[in-house]
Amino acid sequence: MTLLDAPTYNAARAKRNRNIIIAVIAVIVLIGFTGVLGFVSGHGWFFSTIPSEHRVNKFLAAVEAQDFTRAYSLWNNDSDWQKHPDQYKVYDFNQFQKDWGSASDYGVIRSHKIVITKAVGNGVVMGVDINGGKTPLFLRVDDKTKQIGFSPIELYVGP
Repeated sequence: MTLLDAPTYNAARAKRNRNIIIAVIAVIVLIGFTGVLGFVSGHGWFFSTIPSEHRVNKFLAAVEAQDFTRAYSLWNNDSDWQKHPDQYKVYDFNQFQKDWGSASDYGVIRSHKIVITKAVGNGVVMGVDINGGKTPLFLRVDDKTKQIGFSPIELYVGP
């Protein structure tokens, strides 16, 4: 076969090949964006921290509303904590009210903003600006128990 004996152009075949190539590229981009291969976050999914962020937002909204009973139940992930308060002697409700009430280091908490989130180990660590502060408070949500706690890890927020 010579150059002059080339097969005739098949428009349907060319269109099908183009659509297959576009679909393959789109799937590769989608896989890369969602982090299925684990490139984006330590847990493998780009959006894996969203449920933990939502939980902390609900918790802090309850604190802002001064609904400490609800906030404590979100903190411990136990809506019936009042039936067995002895399970939470390490960080009891009185200490919780001192840490999050008007006598806390932040005073009355009126606003919050999650400024950084990262999956670390078996949990999600996030830095939260409280009342527009300059230094974030770092909270951690455990992946298994969904309990919120103070994080021993602080993330770099930048200058």
